[in-house]
Amino acid sequence: MSGPSRSLLRHPDFLKLWTAETASVFGTAITQLALPLIAATILKVTPFEFGLLTTVEFLPFILLSLPAGVWVDRLRRRPILIIGDIGRAIMIASIPIAFYFDVLTIWQLYAVGFLNGCLTVFFDVAWQSYLPSVVDRDQLVEGNSKLQVTQSAAQILGPGIAGILIAALRAPFAMILDSVSYIVSAIFVFLIRRPEPPVEPHDEAVHGPKRSMRQDVSEGLRYVLGHKWLRYIAASTGTSNFFGNIFGAILILYLTQERGLSAETIGFSFSIGAIGFLVGALVTGRLTARLGVGRMLVLSALGFSVSAIPVALAPDALVAPAVSLSMILGGFCGVAWNINQVSLRQAITQPRMQGRMNATMRFIVWGTIPLGSIMGGVLGNIIGLHATIWVGAIGSLVSFVPVAISSVRHIQTMPEPVEDEPMAPSAPGSPAPA
Repeated sequence: MSGPSRSLLRHPDFLKLWTAETASVFGTAITQLALPLIAATILKVTPFEFGLLTTVEFLPFILLSLPAGVWVDRLRRRPILIIGDIGRAIMIASIPIAFYFDVLTIWQLYAVGFLNGCLTVFFDVAWQSYLPSVVDRDQLVEGNSKLQVTQSAAQILGPGIAGILIAALRAPFAMILDSVSYIVSAIFVFLIRRPEPPVEPHDEAVHGPKRSMRQDVSEGLRYVLGHKWLRYIAASTGTSNFFGNIFGAILILYLTQERGLSAETIGFSFSIGAIGFLVGALVTGRLTARLGVGRMLVLSALGFSVSAIPVALAPDALVAPAVSLSMILGGFCGVAWNINQVSLRQAITQPRMQGRMNATMRFIVWGTIPLGSIMGGVLGNIIGLHATIWVGAIGSLVSFVPVAISSVRHIQTMPEPVEDEPMAPSAPGSPAPA
């Protein structure tokens, strides 16, 4: 095992995990740009068909997150990651093949988007649950920080690289590189040698009848909603996602129609703003060590709570800089928040509950995203775009309150790791204890 002072840059298994993620996220940046371009410019779909593509891609995160958590806790995580990578490689590769033979349709894009989303749900839950098996608990903040560096770099550099590749190869053929990236990711995950903790076999003589999927899902929900810290973290994140998506759903429409910004200006403002993501990933570990985990969580929540205000306030002459400022503040604080809250969740949760905890958190905090987006569109039609920007900005101000009033603010350092406790027997048909 790696010692507490050992840098993860000298941790061979973490480096393999980091390399796998790097290959995957940069490959995904190609598909995120290529898939809608194929729908819009090659298949020339209607606006309704185009909007349905995003809905189909997002649907698995609502339908499957909770069951995925149960399966991740019942199985080893590394095989789930490898199968997820290989499955997504096959799905993505089917698009350039169909395009080459001139049989590509919007229905195939829907199928690929949905199936790819299903595999991503399992992959993401397993990924967050697998990191504590690769690194020691006192290295979780450093590990999540380094993984966030890759995510941030992909947000800054990925669209530009994807645009060049799509222009050079055409969108369907550029997706071959994303397919290859998943294979590279699977290979590096396969090469990780640090063993996972064994999955506890179910002994009916000791634990009673095997629990149903519903009982295991219920246990995950009770665990998160009943935890003195996790429920407040979920409340802050979910509230931010709801009001942030009221704001974000109509932001580009607002900037182009009411503020007259060009696509180039918006793109440049977003690129400048994305620097906040990268800086947050680079300095969060040091800031957390100096300020403490709880204080860092409260301060970062306060930062992303006020991040939409500059856009709502800005006059026409300053709206582009305001967008950049909003993204820098929201990006920096959002990354700092994610690094610390994900690390805290991983540290305080028993290994046998990691999958269900991560899946339940994902279900709660992502479940507010489509609600906020729909609300943003409805309000934009009823009260106007600028007024809707204000609704999102003002509503976001309450996002920091749950974590600020909870005992989370008193956490100084990452808690000691929580080991598995023996499962209590459960009567047939009754929910298992949390």
